[in-house]
Order: sequence, then structure tokens, then C-alpha cells
Amino acid sequence: MQPETQRASVTTPTEREIRIERVFNASRERVWLAMTDPDLVAQWWGRGNKLVIERLEVQRGGHWRFVEHSREGMDGFEGRYREVKQPERLVHTFEWDGMPGYVAIETITLEALPDGRTRVINTSLFHTTEERDGMLKSGMEQGLNESYAALDKLLATVS
Repeated sequence: MQPETQRASVTTPTEREIRIERVFNASRERVWLAMTDPDLVAQWWGRGNKLVIERLEVQRGGHWRFVEHSREGMDGFEGRYREVKQPERLVHTFEWDGMPGYVAIETITLEALPDGRTRVINTSLFHTTEERDGMLKSGMEQGLNESYAALDKLLATVS
């Protein structure tokens, strides 16, 4: 059975935040694994493009770095974990090589729903409204939905 395609809800609850909410048809443990296992992350995070996981140290103070290879070139993303509470919460910094020095704080919460699905809430906190708006105008929402669609497909196969 093909998972139905749905779009993430993207809102701006404060002048410095982006809140993303999406429900996945998989248990919280399966979603956690897909977000923290380098072999699985490489299959969905890059929206179908080749993704090289240079580092994925899922622990407080651990470094993560991904490089996406597309027709347009390479894009690097990285950060450091501030909090890891398996299987319910990740807090890390997020920086894109294309805008060095503009660091956001991402808080990802995985909520187990009674029907075996999982609600993922990702809140990004920026230093300024301009930085937040720049991220919104970057095509982030389309890329996010493409990655989440790839995650849906992966979750349908991961046990």
C-alpha cells in the first residue's frame, strides 16, 4: 500500500520561529530510528538526491554534518546536538553552508499517537525575524515536503 502524500503544516508562531508539524504512519521508535541512523537518514533527508552523511553523532555535544549532491551542486548542513532524549526529543543547531554564521536552534519532538502513528513537531528558532523570513523564502517548505515524502516511503519499509 502506498502511503498517502500529505504536506507539513508550516507556521510562524512568533517573530523568530518556524513551526513544522507532520504526522507519519509509523511508531515513534521507527521514526526516531529513521532520524538517527545514518544509513536511513541518507535515504530520505536529501529529497531523493545523493546525501553523504559525514557525521551523525547523536549525543549531547555530538556533531552532525550532511552534504546533499544535486544537479545544482552541493549543499552542506551541520550542527551540534544540545539534547537527545530517545525516542522523544532532539535539540540541535542547524547551519547551512550557503549562509555561514546564521545558526538556528531546532527542537524536534516526536509524539506517539494512540493509533500507532507519530506526530513530529520541529520548531526552529532564529536570531532575528529577517533570518527566519530568509529561511522561509529559501524554498525550505518545498524541500521539507519532498524529504518528508521520501521519509513516508522509507517508513513503509522499515520494521
